[in-house]
Amino acid sequence: MQAQEVLRQLRIPELEDFRHYMRSLPTNALMGMGAFAAITTYWFATRPKALTPPCDLGLQSVEIPGGDRARRSVLNDSDEPMTHFYSDACTMYEVFQRGLKVSNDGPCLGSRKPNQPYEWQSYREVADRAEHIGSALLHRGHSHTGDKFVGIFSQNRPEWTISELACYTYSMVAVPLYDTLGTEAIGYIIDKASISTVICDVPQKARLILDCISGKGRTVKTIVLIEPFDSELVSRGQECGIEILSLKEFEAIGEANLQKPVLPKPDDLALICFTSGTTGNPKGAMLTHGNVISNTAAFIRITEVHCMLNLHDIHVSYLPLAHMFERLSLHQCVILIHGARIGYFQGDIRLLMDDLKMLQPTVFPVVPRLLNRMFDKVFGQANTPLKKWLLDFAFRRKEAELKCGVVRKDSMWDKLIFKKVQASLGGRVRLIITGAAPVSPTILTFLRAALGCQFYEGYGQTECTAGCSMTMPGDWTAGHVGPPLPCNAVKLVDVVEMNYLAANGEGEVCVKGPNVFKGYLKDPEKTAEAIDQDGWLHTGDIGKWLPNGTLKITDRKKHIFKLAQGEYIAPEKIECVYSLSDPVAQIFVHGDSLQACLVGIVVPDPDFLPIWIKKKGIEGSYSELCKNKDVKNAILEDLLRLGKEAGLKSFEQVREIALHPELFSVHNGLLTPTLKAKRAELRSYFREQIDELYATIKI
Repeated sequence: MQAQEVLRQLRIPELEDFRHYMRSLPTNALMGMGAFAAITTYWFATRPKALTPPCDLGLQSVEIPGGDRARRSVLNDSDEPMTHFYSDACTMYEVFQRGLKVSNDGPCLGSRKPNQPYEWQSYREVADRAEHIGSALLHRGHSHTGDKFVGIFSQNRPEWTISELACYTYSMVAVPLYDTLGTEAIGYIIDKASISTVICDVPQKARLILDCISGKGRTVKTIVLIEPFDSELVSRGQECGIEILSLKEFEAIGEANLQKPVLPKPDDLALICFTSGTTGNPKGAMLTHGNVISNTAAFIRITEVHCMLNLHDIHVSYLPLAHMFERLSLHQCVILIHGARIGYFQGDIRLLMDDLKMLQPTVFPVVPRLLNRMFDKVFGQANTPLKKWLLDFAFRRKEAELKCGVVRKDSMWDKLIFKKVQASLGGRVRLIITGAAPVSPTILTFLRAALGCQFYEGYGQTECTAGCSMTMPGDWTAGHVGPPLPCNAVKLVDVVEMNYLAANGEGEVCVKGPNVFKGYLKDPEKTAEAIDQDGWLHTGDIGKWLPNGTLKITDRKKHIFKLAQGEYIAPEKIECVYSLSDPVAQIFVHGDSLQACLVGIVVPDPDFLPIWIKKKGIEGSYSELCKNKDVKNAILEDLLRLGKEAGLKSFEQVREIALHPELFSVHNGLLTPTLKAKRAELRSYFREQIDELYATIKI
């Protein structure tokens, strides 16, 4: 009777059909399955399948007449690229003023102490503090025509955004600093931008600034500290000719000498974002208010139909504010322009999950590394054959809905299977965007289904203000980065030496539009290398147009080299293929013109390697497995399999690998702050292992 009643409630008329279906399932899938779970499994398995996708993906981009195969978004309202979305918000200052108005002076910036709820500052409080800090900067000699560069050296926190807004309120220019650049690079930036005031969060960063400038006659005159500091630091600053003030003192100076805002124009510089680069000194990308606003407008245009932001939205800020992906495209513009809220994490990434549960954000930017961890965690909990089968079955049902254009998190499978992973992000996320690096299509598709929210993937770089393409709502396929944004055109140009030809729909990705930066600070030579005479930004990435009008990033131009036999190699393309291997966390592929083959350094995944290799009858601790020759051979075999499946030529496959137990990181100098490989440093660091690998091959 119980089964029949459930069948009736689920509108399943024929009990015999249900029994026939259940007999078709494998025995291990039926073990421990309750009546309700069994019936709902049948119901989802026999639901009417998909309709056609809700939009014609073939119309996602159009050729520009006479544009040398350039393409633009069909979302453009005219033949011209988007420059703004709201007519009253064409500069960063106006963005905040619009947010102040539409929020009705609601909560703006929030932070929390350990085990405490979030405390919020209102839009008016933030605006007043920004005017106080900006007025203090003017009082100390800054101006929009002279000394206009202000350094900000801090962890994500409300004072970061308030200090940046202070610059925009008085037409000055924010210059973010971050400690992973290293002392030498920070000193270089201070010199290059002639920075006289730096706003820091903690005393340690003030000391780092003093280390940079000690005895070198640099331009810094004032350090403003957010956190408390001692008299010893003040004395050391005096020895260097630098006054150290608390932010509270600084704001009081500004309040006593309050000045009217000096309103910026769209063409005025907003910030100098120094990109770390894989070699040499960092380059200061000059970005205007118009650059940032156009990028913001494009994002709003794409998301407005299904996920228009409003004053009730909450964004969690934890990705580095010194990088464009976090700061302007989502953080400063898209959120604040709608009067929404920004909640900052506590500063410790290990506490992020606790922050998410407390904050319950609706907007969540992520990087691929975090997506990988979420994916591994979900599958790690499926520790029995039944759980694995149910997880896979639930995913397939949600994936089928995605293909119909249905995005939701209130299905039976959400309640039974995916509730925990959704709750781990606070339970209210409705928009996720990822970028900065490629994402595995498998992982992206699974998390889109599991999280049940609008989930976009974008592509770009600092030089185009963050993004130049993004996936479209309704197209939840993976393996591409969407069509061009409405604020820019994209074209592919020939890279003859790598056999990529625009006529074949392949080539170097070039971008043109109001989001393209103005050049590198005081570096016309590098600017000319990046932007050609026609205004096209050359990204150095290799792309391919897919039949539905979307762009797929396939390779990298900058790091190509020749092998001894004259074949060109693009190591990053190979690394991208090999990174799909389950036991591989990181890989570095090496070769040069003196060698006829490639070798690789592999960092196995410490969580997944023991599970993966146990299936092959090998056990041991992580360190023991990294020294095991059979483990190395098994991983090499898996890499070669993936390479063959991906169509790598024989000379593009590694001949030998070495296993390394420590992850490449910013702290050990092998990754840039944006988590890109420092290839020169990796070659130097692993020179001994590389030489041994080639010696082994020769034998």
